[in-house]
Amino acid sequence: MTMTQNIDPTARPKTYSAQNPMNLVVLLSGGGRTLENIQQEINAGRLHARISLVISSSPKAFGIQRSANLGLKCVTVSRKDYSSPQAYADAIWPMIRQAGADLVCLAGFLCLLPIPDDMAQRVINIHPALLPAFGGHGMYGHHVHEAVLAAGCKISGCTVHLADNTYDTGAIIVQRSCPVYDTDTPDTLAARVFEQECIAFPEALKLFEQGRVSFDGRIARIRPVAQA
Repeated sequence: MTMTQNIDPTARPKTYSAQNPMNLVVLLSGGGRTLENIQQEINAGRLHARISLVISSSPKAFGIQRSANLGLKCVTVSRKDYSSPQAYADAIWPMIRQAGADLVCLAGFLCLLPIPDDMAQRVINIHPALLPAFGGHGMYGHHVHEAVLAAGCKISGCTVHLADNTYDTGAIIVQRSCPVYDTDTPDTLAARVFEQECIAFPEALKLFEQGRVSFDGRIARIRPVAQA
């Protein structure tokens, strides 16, 4: 399904700085390594942002413990407690709005989350393959890497894309690639792809911080620094 996105094309992007950081809400379902990577970039001063809230879709996710280790507020909203994606979304979006999110980061979040009009073009996801290949429902984690190896691909990588109301179909913002070797297993390939994810997600966040991303239908346009 596709939801109407009422975006004013003349609106100026917010300006962020160390004194006025971009406010992030991070959604996760697993280990929280991407969350940790984002926080490390913030701590290093390479990203003018702060993570105001973490939401986990599972009470068993290790990302909950990682959030605590990082001193971040984390709440669990278990997907299994809701009858439909829309019912689940209706529980989550008020929390995100209350947190004042400028941008929502799906960081290994495995639930389809219908996006309301007021949050359109403000939700990004990272996928462990070069979309549009190896995306869609059920394609996550090792399922992706197993499919890449079974197809005999010579390269793989990751994609940061705008999230919409279907799996892995939003505008592509950043992609990074890595080689696939004949000796690879899903684990070794996953490790190599994750190295690229650790670069790609902060790169995408930096583009939003600098106001350099705009969308033309399903195409993301990245303005050069001089035109930002």
